Amino acid sequence: MPKSVVTFGEIMLRLAPPGFERFLQSPQFVATFGGGEANVAVSLAGFGVPARYVTVLPSNPIAEACVAQLRGFGVDASKIVRGKGRMGIYFLEAGANQRPSKVVYDREASAISQAKPGMIDWDDVFQDAGWFHVTGITPAISQGAADLSLEAAAKARDKGLTVSCDLNYRKNLWKYGKKAPEVMRELVKLVDIVIANEEDCQMALGIQADVDVHAGALDASQYHKLTGKVLAEYPNVKKIAITLRESKSASHNGWSACLNDGASFMISRHYDITHIVDRVGGGDAFAGGLIYGLVNLPSALEALEFAVAASCLKHSVPGDFNRFSVEDVQQLLKSGGSGRVQR
Repeated sequence: MPKSVVTFGEIMLRLAPPGFERFLQSPQFVATFGGGEANVAVSLAGFGVPARYVTVLPSNPIAEACVAQLRGFGVDASKIVRGKGRMGIYFLEAGANQRPSKVVYDREASAISQAKPGMIDWDDVFQDAGWFHVTGITPAISQGAADLSLEAAAKARDKGLTVSCDLNYRKNLWKYGKKAPEVMRELVKLVDIVIANEEDCQMALGIQADVDVHAGALDASQYHKLTGKVLAEYPNVKKIAITLRESKSASHNGWSACLNDGASFMISRHYDITHIVDRVGGGDAFAGGLIYGLVNLPSALEALEFAVAASCLKHSVPGDFNRFSVEDVQQLLKSGGSGRVQR
């Protein structure tokens, strides 16, 4: 049986107005669940990879519904720990055309923010595991969550697991006294595979690039330089992948990615994504696709192409979770995205 991929982080209740309405335009929210590391686990389970998700949740019916949904996607939720606190919530207003999406966090005093090192038995969690994935979101929640992330990554590395980290800088979360680079530089020293966008590298690691994150078109040569800087500063990192999003509007994005493994710099094909349904979770679908590809496909370029295609598809469905199979992704890679009806 293939070894499991373990992901660790916070999952939240997601509350969003129906369709593309503004907050409380009508007096209702659509309730689902989501969170970066859980989204990756769901993607991997959908690709047939044994995926184990670890977090800290309270003991209440909402948390139980969340766990049940994860299990419904085929994710191993047996190592989730119960703790004091609440379940975090985030509110999402989906953008359209020139109106950007908005996220409001309500996650103070969540169970995982109150967790401490030693609370999770990583020896038990990493049984039969071959890969560990974490993001820069969890260390931003609290000092305890940051310490747990570092503890987990160090244990995974000691056990010989491949460790990946999506830097995922969230400026609205770093509120407990530490700046992102103080924590993330230490975490990345324990990482084999880095996933990021250009802003993540600058804000989480303090590595500057001559890149305008608000530009409509992106200069790929600058990403060659940026990825080279990360690899030079962190010799433990074997590969770094950067997603390249051209934001023409909230509804229309160009989408591709690049990968540098120290020996070669590669760029994926480009997708023109119009009429975006939901871009939240798109980066996590990329991370899940990249992990799948690096484990199962013959080359890093094929893994990159698979990840970009998986993420492209995620933009077409509402909710955090990616709901596509390996066959769905392969069909997009073969067809080029014509959207013709399949009969």
